[in-house]
Amino acid sequence: MGSKTLLIDHLPALPEALLLAGACALMIVDLYVKSERRNASYGLAQSVLLLCALATLCVFVVQGQANYSRLLLFNGLFVSDTLSNLLKLVSYLSVWATLVYSRQYLVDRGLLRGEFLTLLLFSLLGMMILISANSFLTLYLGLELMSLCLYAMVALDRDSAISTEAAMKYFILGALSSGLLLYGMSMIYGATGTLQISEVAQRVSRIAATTDRSLLVFGLVFMVAGIAFKLGVAPFHMWIPDVYQGAPTAITLVIGSAPKLAAFAMAVRLLVNGLLGLAQDWQQMLALLALLSMAIGNITAIAQSNIKRMLAYSTIAHMGFMLLGLLSGVVGGNLLNAADAYSTALFYVVVYVLMTLGAFGMLLYLSRKGFECENLDDFRGLNRRSPWFAFVMMLLMFSLAGLPPTAGFYAKLAVLSSAVQAGQLWLAVAAVILSLVGAFYYLRVVKLMYFDEPKETGPVPGHPEMRALLSVNGLILLILGIFPQPLMALCYIAIHSL
Repeated sequence: MGSKTLLIDHLPALPEALLLAGACALMIVDLYVKSERRNASYGLAQSVLLLCALATLCVFVVQGQANYSRLLLFNGLFVSDTLSNLLKLVSYLSVWATLVYSRQYLVDRGLLRGEFLTLLLFSLLGMMILISANSFLTLYLGLELMSLCLYAMVALDRDSAISTEAAMKYFILGALSSGLLLYGMSMIYGATGTLQISEVAQRVSRIAATTDRSLLVFGLVFMVAGIAFKLGVAPFHMWIPDVYQGAPTAITLVIGSAPKLAAFAMAVRLLVNGLLGLAQDWQQMLALLALLSMAIGNITAIAQSNIKRMLAYSTIAHMGFMLLGLLSGVVGGNLLNAADAYSTALFYVVVYVLMTLGAFGMLLYLSRKGFECENLDDFRGLNRRSPWFAFVMMLLMFSLAGLPPTAGFYAKLAVLSSAVQAGQLWLAVAAVILSLVGAFYYLRVVKLMYFDEPKETGPVPGHPEMRALLSVNGLILLILGIFPQPLMALCYIAIHSL
């Protein structure tokens, strides 16, 4: 164990402890809340998130002052480094925005209950454990805590047959993928004799140099399948369109945003931290997954008339793009490109979460009691009814399509350049072509907003905090497209600490 990886007191686990205490307190407080808008419960949930963010910043500062880039706690089960702190902060932001966006929607449908808020906080706790996992045990514990809460949230609207069906599909396929991941982990454990990811890495590099590595590669295949399911990349994407369409829009927003950060952390912890010795093998698998995802996602999205399904296929394509960064790290056994490539993947996933928050936030903003905004036609003539929000939606669509000067353009450019540097030229060319195909269905939304006749007249009603957050969300993507350097530098530092 290096001098920097020293065990200090349990301060780095403070955010998790606060969140757990807050979620338990919320359950009790909610028993006494009678109002429809759940002001006390909602306020408590927001306060807990703020406290966790302050605690994470405090950990970040203390670690920086003590000059520890990486700390192991609880006998090496839990790791605290710059990557975990950054991803946790973005996760709090994502959950906080989700609460603001979905509040009115849930109130209108009678779904803003203590169960929703508590499940949301517990799923966030699962994500945080997953982000800080340094052992197969903690990784699996975090994954299951996050997933079980999400399955329950999809089924929250008990009277809706389509939501119940989506929850069943999600649960059965999720259980299957957890089994695959667990099977892969048990194989790797059998080959290396340890559950700690940092120790697995040392033993894998020793075994990978020998001829007999079949057990490791066999385990790796199952692990990659489990990770691919959680990220939602093809051919493990079958649950995404049905769950996105079937779940209430507020729950779709929850599934589409913060859990992607946790799934990215899982991929980095397992593949980059644990199985870097097998990079040649898993990079080939990721190349195939990336190509399939970009092709299936972008081509199938064109045929969708339901915007939630369209955004679901767009998610599959975006996760394929993110994999381009992850598969460009090791070139011919040499790690010179690694920090650059993995930091572009991290930048991509953070920008993707911001774009998803905005896009689904827009759907929630346009939905109201008795009306679900989920078809493309619902955007007809939005520019006449609300020019500013038509502009915000245009920014979001441009960013998702990867057009300048938005953050989505820079994220795609960074990932493509790292793929080219790694010699994956054919993949980069395929990605550019498929991205052009993808631009069609995003620009179709812009065309509907600006050139078609509106279905309804009159301004769009909406809550002030939601209007403000949507405006900020759109402008952040514009600012990050023009000045991406600060976030990119932060991502680089986070990956470098690994």
